[in-house]
Amino acid sequence: MASSVASRSVFRGISSLQETCRSVSEQRTSVAKPFARTSLKGCTPSAPLRTLKRGSSTFLGASHKSFLPSLPPKPVRATRQSGVCRAESVGAIGGGGAVKERSHFEKVVELLTTMFPVWIIIGTVVGLWRPSYVTWLSSDLFTLGLGLLMLSMGLTLSVDDFRQIARNPWTILCGFVAQYFVKPLLGFAIAQAMNLPAPLATGLILVSCCPGGQASNVATYIAHGNVALSVAMTTASTVAAIMMTPLLTKVLAGQLVPVDAVGLALSTFQVVLLPTVVGVVAHECFPKFTAKISTFTPLIGVILVTLLCASPIGQVADVLMTSGASLIWPVLALHTFAYGLGYFLSKIAGFGEKTSRTVSIECGMQSSALGFLLAQKHFSNPLVAVPSAVSVVCMALQGALIAVVWRNQPIAATDKDDFVAIA
Repeated sequence: MASSVASRSVFRGISSLQETCRSVSEQRTSVAKPFARTSLKGCTPSAPLRTLKRGSSTFLGASHKSFLPSLPPKPVRATRQSGVCRAESVGAIGGGGAVKERSHFEKVVELLTTMFPVWIIIGTVVGLWRPSYVTWLSSDLFTLGLGLLMLSMGLTLSVDDFRQIARNPWTILCGFVAQYFVKPLLGFAIAQAMNLPAPLATGLILVSCCPGGQASNVATYIAHGNVALSVAMTTASTVAAIMMTPLLTKVLAGQLVPVDAVGLALSTFQVVLLPTVVGVVAHECFPKFTAKISTFTPLIGVILVTLLCASPIGQVADVLMTSGASLIWPVLALHTFAYGLGYFLSKIAGFGEKTSRTVSIECGMQSSALGFLLAQKHFSNPLVAVPSAVSVVCMALQGALIAVVWRNQPIAATDKDDFVAIA
């Protein structure tokens, strides 16, 4: 009897324990189920995704901390920003979902995009030795090509990118000062120190007053910089270019040659600001369409940059072949000092390594193609366009070299994060 009672007690205890285990298992499954596993496409292991805004198409930043999903959990999705990174919801953390691999097409596009320095070199060689292959890009076509380049950049931007600027005024201001105060003064000082003729001095000052270029975003990605900050700085300088580029050129070069500030402002608006705004509006109104084309948009940008580099070289090839060395040194000095000052001023301001690299690249790389176009349209002397043509190549090659060097210098896990991402 006692044995029977004991057996029934043991049986009930085992049944109760089984029920408890099932209950705990169900609770764990219900908790883990909503979380999504995120696959980072195109991101390096040393820079995992830091924060993604729900429903946004913007890569918002990088951190050396482990990626943790935020609560309440919702599917996370981000599209490629300036050819850099894409994340997609591909499974459940608790469910052991598999990481989705990038397609072969995406891998090829990314490889061709990150090889942009090679295309620049090829374009330069073709422009110097076979100018007729690239000089078909006349003034009107050059304007169209530059407008398409800015449109491709606008398609990667969203309203959230402009909110990023409002959330990070001090960080953006540092890049803005480097872009529109330090570099123009540097161009003016080099022109005076080297006693350049008035047309070449004007061209050097003009190119030093141009906004940041799309290539800086790619270089920042290669250098393990803050791509989101790079995009925000490029956006800010592009919007401000309609006022800053004509104003600074008038102030610094007006004493050398007549400067049509109003004409410069109108051209900058038509070629830079208007296509960018159209791209942003298209991104907001047709998100599915822009998500589909975002895979190859960066490659289109690289192709356009290569053509916009090769054409100016081809158009001034005779001048470069006869007196190229004397024209290269001032431009080379401008970009070398710009990269260095951008980096060290950021360090002095107390920024971390990732931010300092980003500001350096933004300060050293700008839209030299815009400077070439403005020089052609608004200055009668053709020599004014020569510094911009040389700058296109020097800027891209120096930026690529610096990016590769920094890529092989890892950033400490304790590096300061200066960029506030949208939650």
